Formats: sequence, C-alpha cells, structure tokens
Amino acid sequence: MILALFSTGCSNIDPEILDIVLGVPTDDDAPLDEATVSRGLREALRIGTERAVDRTSRVDGFLGDALLRITLPEEFEDAASTLRRIGFARQVDELEVAMNRAAEDAAGEAREIFVDAITSITIADAFGILRGNDTAATTYLRDRTSDRLRERFQPIIANKMEKVGLYRAYGQLAEVYNALPGNRRPAVDLEDYLTEHTLDGLFQALGDEEKRIREEPIARTTELLRKVFSRV
Repeated sequence: MILALFSTGCSNIDPEILDIVLGVPTDDDAPLDEATVSRGLREALRIGTERAVDRTSRVDGFLGDALLRITLPEEFEDAASTLRRIGFARQVDELEVAMNRAAEDAAGEAREIFVDAITSITIADAFGILRGNDTAATTYLRDRTSDRLRERFQPIIANKMEKVGLYRAYGQLAEVYNALPGNRRPAVDLEDYLTEHTLDGLFQALGDEEKRIREEPIARTTELLRKVFSRV
C-alpha cells in the first residue's frame, strides 16, 4: 500500500522527506570526519574569542564583572590597608580601577593573538576535545599556547599600563607607604601580575562562550557549529 502511494504520487513529495520516510541516510546523519570536527572546534574558538574580546574590552568589562575583576596584588594588601587608614583610600581605589582599565584596553588587542593561536589545534586531537568537558577546547588552547600568548601580550599590557597612568599611580602610593616608619615598598611586578590576570579573564570568558556553544543551540550561529555540536 505504501509503495503504491509513493509510486503514484512521488512527483509531489519533497525528496528530503521521501529520504527520511524510506530511511535513506541524509548528510546530517553522516558520521563526522576528523577534518570537519577540527574545523568546527576552530570555528567555535574563533567565534568564542570574538565574543570574549567584546565582553572584556568594553568599559567595565573587567571592573564590572565579579568573575573577571582584577583586585590588588596580595603583596600590596597590607600597604593598601595602611594607606586607606592615613587618608589615601581614594588613591588606592583609583589604582585598582586603573588596573582593570588597562586590562580592558589590552583585551581589545587580543583578538588577533588568539585567532593565530587557534590554528594550533590538530586534527588528531579533534575528537578528544569535542568529547571532552564543557571547556575542553579552551583548556587545550591555553595549555599549548600560554607561553606564546604571554610573550606577545605582555608588551601590550605594559603599553596600556602607561596609557592609563597605572605606573604613576602605583609609584606615588608606594613612595608614600615607603616613607612611613618601618615600611618597605611592596615587591610587586605589576606587568606580570596584570598580564596573568588579563589572560585569566580572557580565557574565563572564552571558556564561558565555549560552554554556551556546547549547551545552547541558539549560540551555534553557523551551519558548521550546528553540524558539529549537535552530535555531542
């Protein structure tokens, strides 16, 4: 009976619907190959990077986000408490704001650095990453590119620290603290500290975006993302 129906009216039936009814495999059902998975992961990280950079590089991208906000270095906490007590609370607050502004400014320069690094994902590792945890691709990228990213990013941080007056603000507070009896200038490498925490924030934001792409179909904004991550 079914065969008769199809034989008499098949010219009016959508070929894709006919394939589904007859159980013919479609392209969406075809097994994913390693090259497709690798391209999908790179695309997820590329799009995730764009979103992460957009999130962190806007005003208050770091300062206004409880997960990303960069606080004063631990080595400076005692000095900060002392400075607040003697009337320099505003300057201490301004120092923390300047740190986050430098990070936000630097984050905008990270897009190209991250996109270059994304190409390091190998086809051989593709399926392991795809089937890993919610931030497996971000972790893979960080583990294999952190040294290179840090080397390229630190000069950017130094430039932004100068731009927002962070060196000057820190130097002035350190001099005041150092002038107090029994105190010594805190040993803090602000460039290293801020570089590490800015990269931490960028990877945190990237991991959040990877998780969204894995969990939320609406976040899969390209055909390749839908094809690859709908199978996970």
